[in-house]
Amino acid sequence: MINHAWIIPVLPLAAAVIVALAGKRGDRLAGSISAGAIFFSLIISLKFFAAFLVNPAAKEVSWVWLKSAGNLTLEVGMLIDPLTVIMLVVVTFVSLMVQIYSMGYMAEDEGKARYFAFISLFTFSMLGLVLANNLVMVYMFWELVGLSSYLLIGFWYHKPEAANAGKKAFVVTRFGDLGFLIGILVLGYFLNTFNIIEVGTAAQTGKLTGGLGTCVALLIFAGAVGKSAQFPLHIWLPDAMEGPTPVSALIHAATMVAAGVFLVARVFPVFTASDTAMLVVAYVGGFTAIFAATIACVQDDIKRILAYSTVSQLGYMMMALGCGGYFAGVFHLMTHAAFKALLFLAAGSVIHAVHTNNIWEMGGLIKRMGITGTTMLIAAVALAGVFPFSGFFSKDAILFAALDAGRMDLLVLGIFTALLTSFYIFRLFFVVFTGKPNSTQPGHESPAVMTMPLMTLAILSLGLGFFAARFEHFIVASLGANREILHQHNRLVPMFAFLAVLFGFGWAYLVYFQKAISATLLTRKFSLLYKLLKHKYFIDEIYLFFVRYVMLVVSAGLAWFDRQVVDGAVNGVAWLCRRMGAGIRRLQVGRLQAYIFAFVLGLIVLAVSLLVTHPDVMAIIP
Repeated sequence: MINHAWIIPVLPLAAAVIVALAGKRGDRLAGSISAGAIFFSLIISLKFFAAFLVNPAAKEVSWVWLKSAGNLTLEVGMLIDPLTVIMLVVVTFVSLMVQIYSMGYMAEDEGKARYFAFISLFTFSMLGLVLANNLVMVYMFWELVGLSSYLLIGFWYHKPEAANAGKKAFVVTRFGDLGFLIGILVLGYFLNTFNIIEVGTAAQTGKLTGGLGTCVALLIFAGAVGKSAQFPLHIWLPDAMEGPTPVSALIHAATMVAAGVFLVARVFPVFTASDTAMLVVAYVGGFTAIFAATIACVQDDIKRILAYSTVSQLGYMMMALGCGGYFAGVFHLMTHAAFKALLFLAAGSVIHAVHTNNIWEMGGLIKRMGITGTTMLIAAVALAGVFPFSGFFSKDAILFAALDAGRMDLLVLGIFTALLTSFYIFRLFFVVFTGKPNSTQPGHESPAVMTMPLMTLAILSLGLGFFAARFEHFIVASLGANREILHQHNRLVPMFAFLAVLFGFGWAYLVYFQKAISATLLTRKFSLLYKLLKHKYFIDEIYLFFVRYVMLVVSAGLAWFDRQVVDGAVNGVAWLCRRMGAGIRRLQVGRLQAYIFAFVLGLIVLAVSLLVTHPDVMAIIP
C-alpha cells in the first residue's frame, strides 16, 4: 500500500501544472480541477489513516539517489507512520475546505487561475514535506513550501503591501532555514546518514550526546522558529495577512506554520537526547505564546488578531513539545488546524460582506450573517478551550505536559495565556457580531460555497476532542513507545484553566458587550501599556533600526574595504605588472648588436660586483 502514497502529492502537482498551462482559458474550471485533485488526495489519505489505526507500525520505502565515495547515501523515499497520516489528513482536508471556499471568495478575481495553480503547488510542497523519509528531502520541500507561500502572500502583487509582505516572509524565514541546513549537514557528517528513522535511532542509542546533540537540535529548531513564527522570527506572519483570506486560513493557520511543529515532532528523539535543547524549545514556545497573546488583545484588524493568535497557539505547541508532551503538541496541532482555519474563513466571509478589515467598522453582523456568526462563535469557544469543544482537550493536554515536566512557571504562563486568549477572541466576536452596526456596508450572508466549509469545520471543532484518548495511543506510536502522556489527574489544572477562560470571557463581556467598563477609559488609564502593545513591543522598529544603522553601516564599511583594500591590492599588483612589463618591453629593440652590448655590459657589471664584494677572488686568478 505504501508504494501508492506518492499519488497523494502528485495529484495537486498535476492540478497546478494543468491550471497553469491553461491560463486564462481555464478560469472557469481552475477551482474544480484543483479541488477535485485534492479531494482524491484526501480519500487516499483517509485510507492510510484507517489502515494505521489498525496497525500503527511505521512503514518506509526508498530508492538510492546518490552514493558518495564513502558510505553516505542520499535517498528518495517515503516514511509513513501515525504522525505522517495525521498530517496528510490535516493538510488535504483543510486544503479541500479552503479551495471550495475560494471558489466563492475568488469568483470575481481576474487572477483566480493563477491563484488555484499556486495553492495546488503549495499543497504538493507540504504533502511532499510530510511524506519525506530523509532530512535532505525534507529540506527541499521545506524550501518549496517557502517559495509557494511567497507566491501566495504576494498574490496581489500590484499592492505594495502584499509584495513587501511576501518578500519579508521569504527573507525572515531564510535566517532559520540556514540554521536548519547547517544542522542537517552536521548530522550527515557525524552520523553518515540523513534517514529520519536512522537519525532517531542514533539519538536514542547515545550517538548524539553532549554538545553535539544540543548543537544539532538547536540548529534544527532554528528552522522551526522561522517557519512557525516563534520569537524573534515571528515578524513575518502578521504582515502575511496581506494575501487573500483563504491563503491565511491554509498557510498561516493549519499547514505552513505547522511545519515547524511537525519538524520538531518528526525528529523528536534528537531533541529528547538534549535536556538543554528541550528547555530552549519549551521556554521559547512559552514566551512566544504569552508575547503574541498580549499583542492580539489590542489589534484592530480582524486578520491580524487571528495572526497573533496563531503565533500564540504555535508557541503553545512548542511549549508542549519542549516539556515532553509529544501527544499534547501534535493533538493541539490537529485541533488548532480546524478551529483556526474556521476563524480565518469566517473572517473572510465577514470581509467579503462589509469590505473592511477594521473590527470597529463592523458590528451587529450576527443578525445578517447568522451562519458565519454562529460558526465563528464555535471556533472562538474552541480556541478559548471551553468544554466540550476540541480546544479544551488539547489545551489541557499542554498544561498537563508542563505539570508532568515539573515546569510550574510554564504551567502558570500557559494558564495566563488561556485567559488572554479568551479575552481577545471574545473581544473580536462581540465587536464584530453584536451591538449596533458600525459599517456603511449592510452586510449579507456569504453564498453556500463559502458557508458549507464553515459548517464542516465547525463540526470538527466541536467533536474532535472526544477522540483525544484514541488519538493519544495512536500518536505516541510514532515514537515507538507504548506510554501515555496524560497520566496526571490533578483536577486543579483544568479548574484553574477554566477560571482563567471564564475571567477572560467576563472581562470581554463587560467591556465590549455590556459596555459596563469603558474601553476608551481603560486605554487612557493604561496608555503606556496600550501603546507598547499597539506597536507590538516595537519589535519591527528595532529590526528596522538594526538593519538601517547596524547592518547597512557595517555592510557599507565592508563594501569600502572590499573595493579599496581587497580590490585595491589586486588591482595594484596588476598595475605594477603592467608598468614592469612596459619597462622591460623597451629593452626589446630587435637589434642583435644591442643585445650583444647588453650581454657584455651585464657580464662586466657582474664581474665588477663580484670583485667589489669578494676581493679575494683575485688571488685565485692565475
